[in-house]
Amino acid sequence: MPVTPARPDRALTPAGERLLDAACELFYARGIRAVGVDEVANVAGTTKKTLYDQFRSKDRLVAAYLRRRAKLWRAFVGSHLDEHAAEPGAERVLAVFDSARAWHQRHSRGCAFVNAWAELGGTDHPGCAVVLEEKRWMRTLFVQLVMATPSADPDLGPRLDLLYEGALVAATAGGQADAFEHARAAAATLLGR
Repeated sequence: MPVTPARPDRALTPAGERLLDAACELFYARGIRAVGVDEVANVAGTTKKTLYDQFRSKDRLVAAYLRRRAKLWRAFVGSHLDEHAAEPGAERVLAVFDSARAWHQRHSRGCAFVNAWAELGGTDHPGCAVVLEEKRWMRTLFVQLVMATPSADPDLGPRLDLLYEGALVAATAGGQADAFEHARAAAATLLGR
């Protein structure tokens, strides 16, 4: 299954790219509400006016940050699947858990989407739509991968997605270092492996 990219951001100027780079680093490391536009502009070496010219608001900058994270994650998981489990089947499904573990080792503050939802969920913030889109994408990925296995049980995809989501939270908020391994083992059992 091809891994589709997140909706592309509109073309940015070099200053806009620096602003988005700075926002990505700061929002992930410290949280969305803890970082102001002055700090993003300062780290990017631009002005607040440039930030508003490029993104119109902090909310839109947050949405762009989340779209970039989605694009990076989708490329990472797609590459990991192609490299470690190119053929359809149960191993390709299980490789999603392996890719999540590898990603988490590089991004120890947890899932950017779960973190963003904790700050923004239940509001009309444009970042919420990006979070929901990403979570739908993951659920769809599991369904599509499962449908390419001998079991081809469409109900299994959402169950595997719940294992994945639980591992994301357990690995970070729960401090459970082996969360992805446990989720992978449970997924293997569900897949009859």
